[in-house]
Amino acid sequence: MVSKKDLPSTLQRSPKKAQETWSKTHDSAVDEYGEGERAHRTAFASLKHGFEKVGDHWEPKDQKGPSDRQAAKSGRSARRGGKTAGGVDANASKSHLYDDAKRLDIPGRSKMDRDELVDAIQKANDKETRKSRGD
Repeated sequence: MVSKKDLPSTLQRSPKKAQETWSKTHDSAVDEYGEGERAHRTAFASLKHGFEKVGDHWEPKDQKGPSDRQAAKSGRSARRGGKTAGGVDANASKSHLYDDAKRLDIPGRSKMDRDELVDAIQKANDKETRKSRGD
């Protein structure tokens, strides 16, 4: 199991269940693929099924499942890659996305459509993560 200090910084600020989900999947992926980017991607893909990134940490989702179109893919099409929502639960209701945008104090959120809310939340999350890391 990965020690807490070796977890990605966003997970260090997240609930224990999120840390365990990422660590167990990462350890299994390292056994299968070796240490590196593929193991990290696999661990984050698993994490995103049960958690969403809000600000600088991960929180449990209301419903488990893929977080965006890319996460819903499997097989060859998944391995080709594609745009992800960076941990934002893009499949959540517009109301849920609006509530997340409100918590993150995103200006203009009431006039945004779903895709705009997802993009704005992703940018706000990245900003909060940079701020927490001291970047």
